[in-house]
Amino acid sequence: MAKPTLLLYPGAGSGRDHTSLLAIEERLGRAVFVERTDFPYRREGRRAPDRAPKLMAAIRQDLAGFGRRRGPVVMGGRSMGGRMTSMVAADVDDAGPVARLSGLVLVCYPLHPPGKPERLRVEHLGAITVPCLFISGTKDPFGTPDELLRWTAEIPAPVEHVWIDGGRHDLKGADSTVAAATAAFVTRLG
Repeated sequence: MAKPTLLLYPGAGSGRDHTSLLAIEERLGRAVFVERTDFPYRREGRRAPDRAPKLMAAIRQDLAGFGRRRGPVVMGGRSMGGRMTSMVAADVDDAGPVARLSGLVLVCYPLHPPGKPERLRVEHLGAITVPCLFISGTKDPFGTPDELLRWTAEIPAPVEHVWIDGGRHDLKGADSTVAAATAAFVTRLG
């Protein structure tokens, strides 16, 4: 069987060398092609993220570069990176299904801005058709466990949750747990 590719994006305020993304790559070793990728605004030295259409277009461009690989593709990332890959998986950009997509890894999914639970980012969840792994802190101000469970139930594919007890949005000190959960999920998909 061909080796899977795991395409990971960071959150809005960090880069491809975020410690949890590095830990995932180290944990998976050579069993998976791990691609930690910055969005164009980071590569251009800007701090403010581009709008969703440009971010999704960048993901599509990165995916096109993996066309020669034959194995399954898993996408995801931290916070905004995970949200954008989930939107591409749901075809929010109307660019078509992602070839060989077998799952999503969503670390610290930003369900809503902190303190604004009425501004949900959930419209696309019902269109996701691949298994999803959500890794979240129980004290994340971007979404409580109850909120995440409520809204991820809209996904018509298998959904797993890994909760980091007491973890906030940064999941400080939990890189090994994040990496182990991701490695187990990707291995099961492969």
